[in-house]
Amino acid sequence: MTTAHAVHAAHVRLFRSLHTPSAPLALANAWDAASARVVEAAGAPAVATTSAGVAWALGSVDGDSLDRDRALAALAQVAAAVTVPVTADLEDSYGAGPAEVGATVTRALAAGAAGINLEDGTRTPADFATRLTAARTAADKAGTDLFLNARIDTYLLGLGTPEHRLTETLTRAHRYVAAGADGIFVPGVTDPATTISALAAEIPVPLNVMAGPGAPSVEELGRLGVARVSLGSGVAQAAYGVAGRAARELLAGGTYDALADAVSYPEMQGLLAGR
Repeated sequence: MTTAHAVHAAHVRLFRSLHTPSAPLALANAWDAASARVVEAAGAPAVATTSAGVAWALGSVDGDSLDRDRALAALAQVAAAVTVPVTADLEDSYGAGPAEVGATVTRALAAGAAGINLEDGTRTPADFATRLTAARTAADKAGTDLFLNARIDTYLLGLGTPEHRLTETLTRAHRYVAAGADGIFVPGVTDPATTISALAAEIPVPLNVMAGPGAPSVEELGRLGVARVSLGSGVAQAAYGVAGRAARELLAGGTYDALADAVSYPEMQGLLAGR
């Protein structure tokens, strides 16, 4: 086994071990090498990418508009910039069918991913389950225990009727686990205490939720049974918010207070030196 393969295998094992409600894995999602280094330097045990942030940084909209080559190139840059495991948001896998899903997973592994997210969106559960199986098969063929996180978009997209949404989400979760998913990601939950507790109690693999202002703390989510908490595109949105505020302040009043909490130039230089 080469050194690179040994490091990747260690990252896969470590990343898998980090999913526990007793100390949920907290992921401040990055979108490029620099943001990944900032997150790692803050003490993160792993780095997750945000597909929206990656797409925006490359001049594209989120939602499978970015082509696979550019998305995977961005992933490789993130993985090369940090020394901790990286999990990649691969949207719908950037492929039309199972064979292309497998090809994307194979290339994501080569780029350094220890985990990936795939989302069902508006696909039928049967279709998405087939794609998950293709992803798992590709990882097995590569000889790695890649952490496959299946995102269920029932709450995020408001699919189905509210009174049946929990049941539908759990039905999908069990189907996706049977298809090879190692974790279930349910973003968009608006009544966290009740819904998250029910999800955690009924889903047999680590539960991942997305958090932001007003959501329970990571510790509180852990007590509800959550094993992984992601900020999604929130950090990228906050960064672009600072850019907008700084520009408006500069243009409207000629002042610069929005820059007060910026990372210093020497610190950024130090974070990326030798990478």
